[in-house]
Amino acid sequence: MTGTLIEFSWATLACAALIVTLAYVVYGLTGFGASIVAIPLLVHFFALRFAVPLMLVFDLFAGLLLVLRNRRHLSRPELLRLLPYLALGMIGGVTLLIRVPERWLLLGLGTFVVAYATWSLLNRAATVPASARWAVPAGLIGGAFTALYGTGGPIYTIYLARRLFDKNVLRATIGVLIFCTALIRLALFTASGLYTQQGLLTLAIALIPFALVGYLVGSTLHARMATRQAVRVVWCLLVLSGASLALRALAMR
Repeated sequence: MTGTLIEFSWATLACAALIVTLAYVVYGLTGFGASIVAIPLLVHFFALRFAVPLMLVFDLFAGLLLVLRNRRHLSRPELLRLLPYLALGMIGGVTLLIRVPERWLLLGLGTFVVAYATWSLLNRAATVPASARWAVPAGLIGGAFTALYGTGGPIYTIYLARRLFDKNVLRATIGVLIFCTALIRLALFTASGLYTQQGLLTLAIALIPFALVGYLVGSTLHARMATRQAVRVVWCLLVLSGASLALRALAMR
């Protein structure tokens, strides 16, 4: 059942629109980060099991756009090396998403966001090559976090950034990987009944224009401002958002 938008308050709809717009401004600026920005904020208004499949709808559009624009630069060996482990990790992640109490899922998300944002702010180390064997933990852990929170991208991006040193090849491979994982998640979420939630698909369709506007604004800003400075502001906001989420989870009964 898709439901209607009248199930949500105007305040909730306005906040959701602002969050999705912000997330895709970041995506337009950096080429990644929409879900890790949006999910910690959306779960203040929706259940995690609602917010994750909601953002997947936008990930499908964004991933398809990147695939169409950058597919000729794709590194097929790295893609094929990661995908089996990503799929296994995602199966485990969906199982946890369905069965684990919301409190512990939110605590895990808040902790992950704070840890990753802090690491991103402090990391100054030069990129060094990584062994192909790191594809196993990167795929399994990244797949699990992708299914649980839609935030696994940073994990396998860290791995790929140490395997692919051509920026065009790296961006194309990440884009195709995001699209492939989105398709796998779509199948798993549909089979698990997550898309039968009242109002989810209606809200996703209503928010697509905001995602597009955010992407266009971010792409425009990318050419006019220092991306590194903008991203540092985002990481600072994520530290606060993740910490508030973890505290909220600890306070839940």
